[in-house]
Amino acid sequence: MPANLPPLRKSVPLLAPLRKDVASIGPTWLPVALVLGAIAAVAYVDHLVVSISLVYLYIFPLGISAILLRKEVTYSLIPVCILVHDYWSPRIIHPRMRIFDNFLALLCFSFVVYVIQRYIEQRELLAKTIQQQRDELLQDVELAAHVQRMFLPVGPPVIAGLQIAGMMQPSRGVGGDYYDYILINANTIQIVIADVSGKGVSAALLMSATAAGMRLEANRDRNMLQQVDRLNTEIGAVSDPEQYVTLLVAEIDTHKRIIRYVNCGHNPALLFHVKTRTLKRLESSCPPIGLNPDETCELSTADLTAGDVVVFYTDGVTEAQNQLSEEFGMERLSAVVRNGSTLSAEELTVNVFNSAANFCGNVGFRDDVTIVVVKCQFEGSPA
Repeated sequence: MPANLPPLRKSVPLLAPLRKDVASIGPTWLPVALVLGAIAAVAYVDHLVVSISLVYLYIFPLGISAILLRKEVTYSLIPVCILVHDYWSPRIIHPRMRIFDNFLALLCFSFVVYVIQRYIEQRELLAKTIQQQRDELLQDVELAAHVQRMFLPVGPPVIAGLQIAGMMQPSRGVGGDYYDYILINANTIQIVIADVSGKGVSAALLMSATAAGMRLEANRDRNMLQQVDRLNTEIGAVSDPEQYVTLLVAEIDTHKRIIRYVNCGHNPALLFHVKTRTLKRLESSCPPIGLNPDETCELSTADLTAGDVVVFYTDGVTEAQNQLSEEFGMERLSAVVRNGSTLSAEELTVNVFNSAANFCGNVGFRDDVTIVVVKCQFEGSPA
């Protein structure tokens, strides 16, 4: 005897009576009971009325069946309805007339069921196509998000005397915010933060162009004013007139303990002086990038001491709203920075984000959120 014998009889599963989309909604028996109940109701009325033939009322249960049940089941119900009509109807007519009447009913029922079934098939095909296009779009957006993340720093830079942390959370799959760290030498670093007008894929594309342009300009020239001037020309050439980029470029020198910056229409960064417990805003000195090809920016400078904290951010933080449409605002952000000045750069970054997120509650962020924190940990005397 062989060890494994094939089964003598294979079980053949019965076809489910419901269409696939209907079967996933609820119990199988309910649509079937609805159709059979409708047939029974029409048969009862057909039995009571003697004066006229009500065979065409069976269109209603057959129409329900065409919507809910498989087409094989619905087509098999057509002769069933005609036979029920013949059996229950009390009208006495000539056999030839009855055959003609039933033949017309068969044609009519078949046509109605065919039209309904055809409509449902076209609707399902359209839904499937839309779902497929949606899946492809989501894959494209995910790919764009992956490419966008490639422009962001992998981790914090290592530079003596500074502790740096940053994060960016897009409101959608891709966003228009950007930040970067550009090491100039062992003692100097550039911090870049930018926000492209608009949201979604178009903003992400312009953000990518800004990030690439900023990297190229930083490697080409260390003069921030010239970097910004050339970047303004480049972005203006590739962007629409209504699109622009707010940009803040800051250069921190740990030997001289100063920060030099150019703010092109961006939210003012917050510089917290730990000794005096005061906040200084690094205000804008010129319009955003891409609006005016002849814009003139100014280079500003501020002194730094050990323990000072610089917080860069985008408007997704300050313009975050709660359920009452109140904005998080500069005052709340300033309070978080002041109260968290003793935290590490990473901890303060998380604290700022969580404070804004808790303020929004269930509303959530409606714009991209980017935060960069620089904490000064100088030792000795300035050069």
